[in-house]
Amino acid sequence: MPNDALINNDPIVSSNFFLEIDGSIVSILSSVSGLDIEVDVVTMEQAGANGKVQVVKTLGKTTKAPDISLVRMAPPDSKQDKLWGWFNDIREKGIALGDRSSNRKNGSIVMYDSTNAEIARFNFTNGWPSKISTDQLSIDSNDPVKETITLTVESLSRVK
Repeated sequence: MPNDALINNDPIVSSNFFLEIDGSIVSILSSVSGLDIEVDVVTMEQAGANGKVQVVKTLGKTTKAPDISLVRMAPPDSKQDKLWGWFNDIREKGIALGDRSSNRKNGSIVMYDSTNAEIARFNFTNGWPSKISTDQLSIDSNDPVKETITLTVESLSRVK
């Protein structure tokens, strides 16, 4: 007999999510990947009873942050778009050695339910767009043009 207590909430439906930078929404997203949070695992071998080798795994000292891949509809005017502006600033001016905060930003991937209530939040720190890829263009397609933005981040955590 199934345990009703295991299914007492509706699942998260991932169809309404945004990129937020420094507290304000920058872009509506159609896809996100790379929301992986990983810690290092240290493996050690040691001789146990009767010389039998034992493998011990323990927590390492670092948490790894992935690149986050964001897909969205391409904006009609890249000069008016905040993500393109941020990317072009970095590409043209670089990231100043003495001022890590000038082009690195903190932000979130925020998910909402069908009532527009926030249901999940992934925060990242010191992120910057390292790549923007535009979909292949073809006269055979009626699909909207999409862009894939790669955000390089130093840390990622799910806070909600």
